[in-house]
Amino acid sequence: MTKPQLERVERVPSRRERVREATLSEIKAIARSHLVEHGVAGVSLRAIAREMGMTAPGLYRYVSGIDSLLVLITADMFDELAAAVSDADASVPAEDTDRRINTSLRAFRGWALEHPAEFAVMFGPRKRLEQEVDLTPAVEAGSRFGATFFTLFERLIDEARFELPDSGRVTPELARELRAFAVTCGFAGSETSVEAMMVLSSCWVRLYGVVCMEVFQHLDFVMRDMEPLFESELQNVLTGLGVRYEAPQSNETATISTPD
Repeated sequence: MTKPQLERVERVPSRRERVREATLSEIKAIARSHLVEHGVAGVSLRAIAREMGMTAPGLYRYVSGIDSLLVLITADMFDELAAAVSDADASVPAEDTDRRINTSLRAFRGWALEHPAEFAVMFGPRKRLEQEVDLTPAVEAGSRFGATFFTLFERLIDEARFELPDSGRVTPELARELRAFAVTCGFAGSETSVEAMMVLSSCWVRLYGVVCMEVFQHLDFVMRDMEPLFESELQNVLTGLGVRYEAPQSNETATISTPD
């Protein structure tokens, strides 16, 4: 006779753990608000502690320093962006890969335009951090964000939607970097060829580049509205991938205010 199998009971966090988590969440929320208002340079433990009614040394019970705190809020922002893209993706029938890609890429641009300060931290020039700071939370969150797109890209590969470049175009040095790109960004298909990764990285650079130029207002002196350029690049990229381009619906259109 066998012993009855005991049901696994999920552990309930203690009151102390819940209070600690709530306090850490408040610290991160205030840090992010300061980042949005003042930039990375304007985020300080002293200012956060003052707003919370704590002492600056008291914050060290929750974070090891300002750099560690920046890593944590960067991870949260990547998860928020991933959720925005995933929600947009989920609004489209799962079997409609083409529309899912259109919708997901527009969601990425829309979130970036709504959160320029956060986008600058996540995708702009990196702040030099102390060597001992653990970057794992931000790196893993960035990989989760990347996976939202790479899953769709893998479907295009499986369906042979596009022609791969000649392997002779991929030098050993480029192949090394493309493999690193795949690993760092959390590309699930470990057996995916470097030729396919070359196509993916090229498409990402084009669309990401247009979004960066819009968010950072690099073309404001010549263009008041960057959406038509983004849509043109999106159509060109998707057509090259064998994906059906669809013009945005009114609820997908993202805009930002421009000076008169």
